[in-house]
Amino acid sequence: MTDTLDANYALAYGGKAGFGRRPALLMIDFAQAYYDPDCPLYGGEGCKTALASALRLRELAHAAGIPVILTESYFPDDRGLMGGRFWQKAKPLPAFIKGRSTAAFADGLVPRADETVFSKQYPSAFFGTSLAPMLTSLGIDNVILTGLTTSGCVRASCVDSMSHGFITTVVADACGDRHPGPHEANLFDMNAKYADVISEDEAATFLTSLSDLEFA
Repeated sequence: MTDTLDANYALAYGGKAGFGRRPALLMIDFAQAYYDPDCPLYGGEGCKTALASALRLRELAHAAGIPVILTESYFPDDRGLMGGRFWQKAKPLPAFIKGRSTAAFADGLVPRADETVFSKQYPSAFFGTSLAPMLTSLGIDNVILTGLTTSGCVRASCVDSMSHGFITTVVADACGDRHPGPHEANLFDMNAKYADVISEDEAATFLTSLSDLEFA
């Protein structure tokens, strides 16, 4: 065993997937719950900077002509039946009950007519939704992930994206969590095993290099 974490992981991991030819930008769960200090999901500065970064990438994605997809956590009432065991385990999920202010998209993020919104009840954007078949039908080979939280829905979506056969890219600056510890730990692990974790600048350079793509 090597002495340092990076050296230890380099023995088994460290591969790079690169970018695909037909990417899509996924913005995961940027909900008001993470920006309301009175909500138990409040994420502080890490979530604020993540949203700002994701919004900048959103503009570049639209300029490049690639699909932009938003997700929201959605529960119709306080029974939580659609959330099953996740509802039983995760105490703050009532923040996403339909009609509550904390369930709304964060300030500055209003879905556009040319964007697709998926509602979900579980951490992954892929579980129980038609996201994967929609991306496949569009010929997408690369999913670029932004969103909240790094240790929760971003990580779950990252694993599922890779498992569905998509090259997966996680933009570290555009993901946020309630504490730097789980944020950094999950970025490290995703980069080792499932995705390329990159900066906003790297993502922006890639997006601006794309010519306008035609999507059915």
